[in-house]
Amino acid sequence: MTVAEQHDQHERLELGRTVRSVLARKSSFEKTRAAATSPAGYNTELWSTLCGQVGVAALAIPEEYGGLGAGIRELQIVAEELGRGLTPTPFLGSSVLAARSLVHCADEDANRRLLPPIAHGTATATLAWTGVDGQWRTDSAAFRAEHCGEGSYHLSGTAEYVLDGDTADCVLAIAHIDGENEQIGLFEVDIRAPGVVRTATPTMDSTRRLASVALTRAVAKRIGTADFEPALNQVRDEVYAVLAAEQIGAADQALADTVSYSKERVQFGRPIGSFQALKHRMADLYVFVESARAACYEAADVLDGRGEPAGYLEESEPASARAALVARIACTETLTTVAAEMIQVHGGVAITWEHNAHLYFKRAHSSSQLFGQPRTTNTLR
Repeated sequence: MTVAEQHDQHERLELGRTVRSVLARKSSFEKTRAAATSPAGYNTELWSTLCGQVGVAALAIPEEYGGLGAGIRELQIVAEELGRGLTPTPFLGSSVLAARSLVHCADEDANRRLLPPIAHGTATATLAWTGVDGQWRTDSAAFRAEHCGEGSYHLSGTAEYVLDGDTADCVLAIAHIDGENEQIGLFEVDIRAPGVVRTATPTMDSTRRLASVALTRAVAKRIGTADFEPALNQVRDEVYAVLAAEQIGAADQALADTVSYSKERVQFGRPIGSFQALKHRMADLYVFVESARAACYEAADVLDGRGEPAGYLEESEPASARAALVARIACTETLTTVAAEMIQVHGGVAITWEHNAHLYFKRAHSSSQLFGQPRTTNTLR
């Protein structure tokens, strides 16, 4: 390992420790439950601290726009820590999905205007993309855009599953552009204009706030001039990798809580964790988590340009797409498996409203659907 690599590793460890320290002081499951039912859907004081003292919202935004110029691996570190406690924040929707969409659009004016408030945490953004089918295909969009002169467009349609879509200060939208060879475009929607309706959507996973965004000839400004589909492919690869890290954080904590419980729960005069059958199950879960973690980190290295994915790779398949897809599948299956085993080992208490096990189970299933499943998306181009 070179000196530069050692320095980067040290910086990442410090970032993880700092985020973990802030969450230990200012977050808990009691606060998470309260924040999930609040008007904002998250603890605004906690988010302000994470942005102001740690700079989590600025990590993957270029320095010229008020960011820190870090990479996907740094975003993963934050997501992993947030995932441990299922902490609701606008991080995934605003700091990752929306911010990276703006970065990849290569529109200097839009970036100078929109990215600094996102980086400083004084404003949040979201990306309205998919329709009711929830496929998040990069060649498909929930909206259609009609050019109305002088750089303005009218957008119509309804996007579902929009992260923090009813509370975000800035709404970006993906739309088909009429009359431009079915190009996909990125648009900034004027949320105060007529024809914009944002509605919170009740979800099984209360720690993940979603909304629908309905537009009826709503005024919007196009960001960038090129077809946005290639950039959208890159954005989805990146958000896959960051979501995978969040899933690993949740799986790791769920497994730790389950192991701890197995040492305390006494049956037949001895802790249930001492039974060989449960020892084998815990060992298998540990292997699942660590194997998925390796795939998750590898995806970030490939996306950040620090490596190539292991294994066979056809020339027609982009390295970033393959690595992100592997991380997506591995981490989804791991969290789903660990959450299910957590409930089984805890027994009846795990399905009570007061216990946290059902929250991990719900997060596992909601995350498995978020941004589409590999079999229904055009992930490999």
